[in-house]
Amino acid sequence: MRIGIDVGGTNTDAVLMDGERLLGAVKSATTSDVTSGIVTALDALQAAHPFAPADIAAVMIGTTHFINALVEADRLAPTAALRLGLPATASLPPMVDWPERLVGAISGRSYLAHGGHEFDGRPISALDVDELRRHAADMAAHGVRSVAISSVFSPVNTEFEVRAAEIVAEELGDDVPISLSHEIGRVGLLERENATIINAALRELAAGIVDGLAASIAGHGITAPLYLSQNDGTLMDVGFARRYPVATFASGPTNSMRGAAVLSGLGTCAVVDIGGTTTDVGVLNGGFPREATVEVSVAGIRTNFRMPDVLSVGIGGGSLVRGLETPTVGPDSVGYRLTEKALVFGGDLITATDVAVAAGRADIGDRSRTAGLPRELVAAALERIAADVADVVDRMRVSADPLPVVGVGGGSVLLPDELPGIGLVHRPENFAVANAIGAAIAQVGGEVDRVFAIEPGRRDAVVDEARQEAVDRAVVAGADPSTIEIVDFDEVPIPYLPGNATRIRCKAVGDLRIDSPVGSGS
Repeated sequence: MRIGIDVGGTNTDAVLMDGERLLGAVKSATTSDVTSGIVTALDALQAAHPFAPADIAAVMIGTTHFINALVEADRLAPTAALRLGLPATASLPPMVDWPERLVGAISGRSYLAHGGHEFDGRPISALDVDELRRHAADMAAHGVRSVAISSVFSPVNTEFEVRAAEIVAEELGDDVPISLSHEIGRVGLLERENATIINAALRELAAGIVDGLAASIAGHGITAPLYLSQNDGTLMDVGFARRYPVATFASGPTNSMRGAAVLSGLGTCAVVDIGGTTTDVGVLNGGFPREATVEVSVAGIRTNFRMPDVLSVGIGGGSLVRGLETPTVGPDSVGYRLTEKALVFGGDLITATDVAVAAGRADIGDRSRTAGLPRELVAAALERIAADVADVVDRMRVSADPLPVVGVGGGSVLLPDELPGIGLVHRPENFAVANAIGAAIAQVGGEVDRVFAIEPGRRDAVVDEARQEAVDRAVVAGADPSTIEIVDFDEVPIPYLPGNATRIRCKAVGDLRIDSPVGSGS
C-alpha cells in the first residue's frame, strides 16, 4: 500500500492506495505552516481507514512549500550567482531581469568569470582559478550562504561548472551548498541560470522542510521511504529534494493531471482541476502532462526548467462572488478559511461554494443559509464560471480536433455537464482527490535535453544514444528496468548553428522500484 498526499492552497488531501485501487481518502484544511496540515490529514486517513504502519510501502507528497516561499520572498538564503562565460555574456549579468524585491530577499550578488563553451563543446576561454578564488573570498566576506554556478552551454559540456564548484567549495567549505545549472535547466543561459539561482536560494529552507515532512511521517510509526512529487509527474527521494527543491514547482497541477488519467482512463485529454483558490487547466499526452515549450515565468522570473504547460485562473471553491446582475467570480479567494468565511459555514461572504450549494450541485455545510441568494445571481455566477473555464480550455488546444475534458478537484462541482463550445465534461469517481491519487501512483523518470552535432549518416546512432541515456538515467533514479518506456521524444534542428546542430529531448519513465532509493535521472 501507498499513501499519497497533495498540499493545495485550500485543502490537503490524503489517500491510501493498493496499486491503483483507492482504499480511503480524506480532505483537511491546509495550514499556514503546511506540515501540521499534513499531520492532520494522516490522522484523518488513519481514522477513516485504519492501516498498519508496517504495511505502507511508500509515502508520496506533493507540496507547495517551496513555490510559496519564492512568491512570498520569505525564508530565502543569501545567494551568489557565478557565471562562467567571459569575455562573452558580460552585457547581461546574472539577475538582470529579476524583480528588485526578490534580489533583495536573497541579498543577491553576481559574479562573472572566464570559462564557458560553444554549442559543440569548444571552450570560449579557459578557467582562471585565481579569479574564481577571489570571487569566492568576496562571497565569504559578504555572508553568502548558497551559490549558483552557470556556464555557457553547460548542458553540452559540464566540465567547467563541475571544476568551478570544486574550487568554490575549497574556499567556502562544505557547509555552503552549490547548485549547478546543467543539473537544473535546459539550453538557454539566462533562463537556466535563473532557475539555478532560485534553487540555490531555497536550499537552506529545503533541508528544514524535508526533515519536518520526514518527522511527520515517522511520527505516525511509518518507516516506509518518503518521496516528493516533481513537476514532470515523477518522484524524487528526500536527499534529491534537499538538493533540488525547485523541482517541486507546479507539482500540484501535475499530480492532478496524472490522477485524472488514472481515474478517467483517458491518456489524451484536457484536465480542469478546480481547487479552493484557482483553476488549473493542462493537457495530457500519453498519460503525462504536456510540458511548456517556452520559458515559464515563476514569481516574475523567467526560467526554462521543465514545467507542465498549465494555464491558471483565479476561480475556485473559495472565490468571492460580487455583484448581482453581472456578478464576478474571483480572482480573490478566502482560501483555506473557507470553513470560516463562506455562508454555508456560518460566514458572511458569498463564495463560489455557496453558489454551487444553492444550485444543488454540492451538499456542503448548511444549505439553508443560501436561501437568500437570488436565483438570477446563482445562475449568472455559474454561467460566468463555465464561460471562463471554457475559454481557458479552448486556449490550451493546439488544433480544432475534439479534446475530451476531465474535471477533477473538489471545486469541479462548479462545472456544468457540458462546457459551451467545448463539449461534455467527464467527472470520474473520486475526482475530488485526483491530486493525491496522482502523487500516490507517480513513477520515476530520466530525461536528456541537449544539443548534439550530428555527423552525416549518424542520426540514428545519436538518437539511439539519447534514448539509451534517458533509460539509464531512469534506472539510476530508481525505476524498475522492466517497466521503462520512452514517453516523450523531440528532435529540433537548429539552423543558425553549424555542424548539423540538433536539440534532442528524450524522456523515459518506469514504475518505482521500492527496494531502491530514488534520485532523479533528469
